[in-house]
Amino acid sequence: MHGVLIVDKPAGPTSHDVVARVRRALGISRIGHTGTLDPLATGVLALVVGRATRLAQFLSTDEKVYVAGVRLGWATATYDAEERTVRGERGELIVQPPQHPAPDVGEADVREALTAFVGSYPQLPPPFSAKKIGGTPAYLLARLQKDVALKPADVTVKALELVAWQEGLAMLHIVCSSGFYVRSLAHDLGRRLGCGAHLESLRRTRAGDFTAAQATPLDVIQAEGVEALARLLPLPSLLSKLPQVVVNERGAKRAAHGNSLATEDLSEGDVATLAGTAGTGPIRVLDAHGALLAIGERGQGGVLQPVVVLV
Repeated sequence: MHGVLIVDKPAGPTSHDVVARVRRALGISRIGHTGTLDPLATGVLALVVGRATRLAQFLSTDEKVYVAGVRLGWATATYDAEERTVRGERGELIVQPPQHPAPDVGEADVREALTAFVGSYPQLPPPFSAKKIGGTPAYLLARLQKDVALKPADVTVKALELVAWQEGLAMLHIVCSSGFYVRSLAHDLGRRLGCGAHLESLRRTRAGDFTAAQATPLDVIQAEGVEALARLLPLPSLLSKLPQVVVNERGAKRAAHGNSLATEDLSEGDVATLAGTAGTGPIRVLDAHGALLAIGERGQGGVLQPVVVLV
């Protein structure tokens, strides 16, 4: 009952709605998510279940990959196609056809404009976002037509490619840092091209190590109920890219109580490993059987201090 459940989110529900539905399906209240997807967005939404909720702070900062459809020709207040959506018979969101003709912009123009958005730079979040201003979410202020003075946040785009182009719709493949707003990219691209633009579709295909191939549709999880617990990725499989040390019996007891770990608490082969992890950030702490006991950080005097205990 502890691990990560990868959901293939449909268009319509918010990320919080997905969490609520999975809580009811599994009969478990201790569930959270590791990265918000807007209602119109689909794809990988990793849910942390049970003790795995303690790892959300590490999982939510991972790199993300998206396939985005950007409609050129006009900008919207929300930077996406919300004003073009209607609800279907089952409550699903349906995006209506474009309301304006395609602008006089060619594929070459789009490719050239995209080069300005690769690399690291400050990005201004959308006014309709969950960013807080004086403790109030920006979208609440925007709905009241009040000034939304958001501050830019540093983001990184590792890859940005135009994969398809047809009649004013640019399909983009994006590899970016956590905190990157694809809606802002769409809006800023439209401004750069001088024709306006908004995000028409968005699918997240990867969040850190979690991929769409591992994801299960939300309706399948709801139908399976508690049987969906068999789909959990267990704790030892998480954060596998972090450096790790294995503790002995004494070290396992100390880690379980959040006590600092010295060299005498480690298995013989991991003393050198700990010595080589200075400045590397979080470190996984495992017992001799491979169970993930804690996430630690190097402290003064070469000790390892558990900062998150998982037992």
